[in-house]
Amino acid sequence: MPIDLSHVFATRARQVRLEWFSLVAVLCGVASLIAPRGAAEHPLLRVGALLALAGGVETLHGLRRSSFSAVRRAVTSGLITLLMALLVMNAPFIAGTALVLFLAITFALDAVGHVRAFWRATESRARAYALLAALGDAAVSIALLIVQQISTTWLIALAAALRCFGIAWTMATALVYETDDAARTVVDDLDLGEHDAAALRQQLIDEEQARAPADLRWTLAFVATLFAIHIARMQPDGSLLGFVAPAVAVLGDMLLAVVIALFLFVPVVLSIRSSTRWLERWLWRRQLRADTDRRTWPNRLAELWLRHRLRIGIRLREMRYSLPAALKRSLASGLPVAAVVAATVPIWGMSWFFDTENWASGLWNSWAESRTDQWRAAMVRDVTAAHPANSSLFAVQPGEIASSDFSFIVIGDTGEGDASQHVLRDQLLTVAGRPDVRFLVISSDVVYPNGSMIDYEAKFWLPFKGVTKPVYAIPGNHDWYDALEAFLATFLDAESARLSMRARAEADLRLTSTTDARIEQLIADAAQLRSDYNVPTGFQRAPFFEIQTERFALVGIDTGIVKRIDELQWQWLEAALSRARGKSIMAVVGHPFYAGGGDTTAGNADFTRLKQRLLDGGATILMAGDTHDLEYYVEPPAANRSTIHYIVNGGGGAYLSFGTALAWPSNPATAQWAYYPNREAVSQKIQARTPAWKRPAWWWTTEFGAWPFSAEWLSAAFDYNVAPFFQSFFEVRVEPSSGVIRLRPYGVHGRLNWRDVAHSAGVRPAGSTDDDFVEWIVPMR
Repeated sequence: MPIDLSHVFATRARQVRLEWFSLVAVLCGVASLIAPRGAAEHPLLRVGALLALAGGVETLHGLRRSSFSAVRRAVTSGLITLLMALLVMNAPFIAGTALVLFLAITFALDAVGHVRAFWRATESRARAYALLAALGDAAVSIALLIVQQISTTWLIALAAALRCFGIAWTMATALVYETDDAARTVVDDLDLGEHDAAALRQQLIDEEQARAPADLRWTLAFVATLFAIHIARMQPDGSLLGFVAPAVAVLGDMLLAVVIALFLFVPVVLSIRSSTRWLERWLWRRQLRADTDRRTWPNRLAELWLRHRLRIGIRLREMRYSLPAALKRSLASGLPVAAVVAATVPIWGMSWFFDTENWASGLWNSWAESRTDQWRAAMVRDVTAAHPANSSLFAVQPGEIASSDFSFIVIGDTGEGDASQHVLRDQLLTVAGRPDVRFLVISSDVVYPNGSMIDYEAKFWLPFKGVTKPVYAIPGNHDWYDALEAFLATFLDAESARLSMRARAEADLRLTSTTDARIEQLIADAAQLRSDYNVPTGFQRAPFFEIQTERFALVGIDTGIVKRIDELQWQWLEAALSRARGKSIMAVVGHPFYAGGGDTTAGNADFTRLKQRLLDGGATILMAGDTHDLEYYVEPPAANRSTIHYIVNGGGGAYLSFGTALAWPSNPATAQWAYYPNREAVSQKIQARTPAWKRPAWWWTTEFGAWPFSAEWLSAAFDYNVAPFFQSFFEVRVEPSSGVIRLRPYGVHGRLNWRDVAHSAGVRPAGSTDDDFVEWIVPMR
């Protein structure tokens, strides 16, 4: 017969407002409302993180509610909020319509829960609160489905804010349980009475208090060990970024430990306890009978088990009633598993998503994306002030290319530093060693994960050793994570690098670890590595540049993190395009205008403006990195405009974006297109390398396109850093003698054949065979 414990809660619960819980939820709601206003590549990531915080607070507060039904309702609501957060945080990888639909469903489910609470409530105030909550959730759900006048980003941000405000209201008005005596309620739950129970309860409390310092020391020792491991693996370079990154990784381990404990261990333990509660009560009654001989070994074993159960019950109840207790217990039980996850996550093929050492990159991304334009503008302003009479200050000149035929290499997203980068090295050196190849351009992300100088030797200088032609670069988002310091020291001349780093520090009011001494050390380190590896760099004066010949112009444009350029770079671009008027113009841009078969300018006014200016300025070849594969798009001639060739060239060394091959859209953004690697090659590799336990994820990807997520998101599970590899780069041949520019893609075994490349009709020359080399020819002006 179930024991009615409502009297226990009713007599001991109090209406404690716990204002700080509600305040956190309110602040999350306000922040959600303004999140889309800030500069961000993916503003909904911020909204999702705020929802996750509100959902976590809601769940923790709910565990302290005054009745079992209230606890169940609050925890269910908290889990729904966390589900919403997960969906919103993965917004870049979810179809917009699917995201809105799922959020509407989750609000509707929560409304149903509040309706149930309304019918079950006996007090008029509780019924009123439940009814208001149900109406609010229903209204948001309906609004999500029918409102189309505002952007999806703002609609979801508003829905998240309303959710947070609702959580704050519920927590402020709920009856919650005090934390004074978790042990007493555990004993009360067993309905043992006071016979031997009080003494046993106090004994267990005393034992737990005695072992608490040892548990704390063990947890702190584990945290310190993880911090030491992360420091050793991440190799801090003395900067603030260098030391904060391992700390962020440890915080990630701790968060993972808490999640594992609360959402894996605790539910399993509670399920076991619930299913064996009848046995526990029967044994207690048997043990507490006067005629029971506790000295016999069966009874001793029973008592040991019962004491263990009671101890676990007290711990769980303390976690319910006390946030510090929940944190301590979760860390103690979850940290060992989190450590195993951190050690083995590369085996899973999802290291960029679940490796806590890479979580720091997300933090630096959020920090840098809002500052990139200000930093770059400050750099350009000070460098320009030092050379006021130089009208072509940001031009570079790689030898005699004014009127002759020449070639150059463009390679993007190189700096992984592992097999996926080194597998291209022989082809890169072979092509770069040809006499007609005059220089090399890196089109994005020179070094992963944070662009730090500590990573440059292994991920830039060593892989490029043997390249004797000038190397220029435009930064990717990862290069900006250390405020571009290592990039500046490597690719700018010493004076410009010094001026730029000082300007960035001044823009941040000198609230930085970048002192003059550090600036000089960075420049000296880059100079030493340049000498040791003999790779020519240090010719630029900014993170953008131009090369002008008689009939050809190349402009390298830094679009930072949020696909935008500042006004000073815009002024330079206008002047560079003016100098290139009448020439064939090629632009190398930090982000592609088309990727994955879609138009990446959609909904981004700044990026659309940049694209249109390049087209109006006469650019006919627009090449970019950032997306890790090779893609080619053609826009046919229009009024006063030639055919435009768009190229994604980001397969130079990072893990590949398999989503393009696995989920190419049925109606891509342009009628003529091509991409590499093709679906068959990618599928064969995944089929051969995927173990049985990953097969369901692969089946979901192939059969359903990973819906509601994207194949690109789920394909990270199949990122196997072993052969066959599909990395690539381009050789661009400028031939004024024949009046054409030839675009030649290379793979790990040399030039690509047409059999390697998936393509539409019209992209492949008539009469060519599968064994012919891929080459796109662009007429010169």
